[in-house]
Amino acid sequence: MAQLVQFDRIGGPEVLTLREVALHDPGAGEVRIRVDAIGLNRAEIMYREGAYFYQPVFPSTLGYEAAGVIEAVGEGVRGFAAGDLVAVVPAFLQNEYGTYGTSVVLPAAAVVPRPAQVDAVTAAAVWMAYITAYGPLAESGEVRPGDHVLITAASSSVGLAAIQVARHIGAIPIATTRGANKKQRLLDAGAADVIVTDNEDLPARIAEITGGTGVRLALDPIAGPGVETLAKGIAPGGHLVVYGALDSRTTPLPNAQSFPALNTSTYTLFEITGDPERLHRAVMFINAGLASGSFVPLVDKTFDLPDIAEAHRYMETNGQVGKIVVTVTHDDTTS
Repeated sequence: MAQLVQFDRIGGPEVLTLREVALHDPGAGEVRIRVDAIGLNRAEIMYREGAYFYQPVFPSTLGYEAAGVIEAVGEGVRGFAAGDLVAVVPAFLQNEYGTYGTSVVLPAAAVVPRPAQVDAVTAAAVWMAYITAYGPLAESGEVRPGDHVLITAASSSVGLAAIQVARHIGAIPIATTRGANKKQRLLDAGAADVIVTDNEDLPARIAEITGGTGVRLALDPIAGPGVETLAKGIAPGGHLVVYGALDSRTTPLPNAQSFPALNTSTYTLFEITGDPERLHRAVMFINAGLASGSFVPLVDKTFDLPDIAEAHRYMETNGQVGKIVVTVTHDDTTS
């Protein structure tokens, strides 16, 4: 038997239930993983609430990230064997697969090797954040050494990863946060400058920091009307990349008559994880950064799997700086 987190209706954290389920053998192209740690993401809260870009199929599980050990491989799977240390990247739909459990079946295409020196909690904190940052900052080729990049909502796991990725490629990260209480932690995390948007004029501060040139790229998970303010701080010919929708209001396209000419686009990490060649490049880039010490995921807090609802409540407070990870304890009834 295994334990699996499921929910039967859209709602708050209280809808999440830890249930005993039968162990399943992996099918063709699948693997079964004994889960040791699970990385939480804002997407899972939105999915649970029915606010994600696809809807749950009940009873639904959830979860995009995990780290653990291969237990079994299905037909046609190459490159993995029982006992291999692995991590899970977001390369599937949560209404088909999920990582919230003690033992889960997942597509082999969503599994990557985990270096022996990388522990499960660290590995569970890596892939959503660093692949999301990798795409616009490294894979795109739009950011060059010496360029300023603006990272909004920078205390999130993606924001912190983006600071490190920007540093790794020689760019200069400028972080934003709403309140001053997170400013020093962002500086300690590697931000060259931090703009506290509740107290400071964003375009004016960007101009001051960059000497009036503006940033080469702004990476934003918020969207909504605030993108017009971001656009004022982007250099002519620069890029505004929106990768989330934390603000549910309509997101306007910045008006060319009001702002310098710039490129605007949306982005999801599925552009990387859904393409084997691009995913391979991302894995090589990120594992190299982990091995060199350039990439050090910041884990804000850990919870035990039975406390999954409490972990979701904590994420909803928006008080964390870094990743929330759920750890999994195994005994004879769950492994």
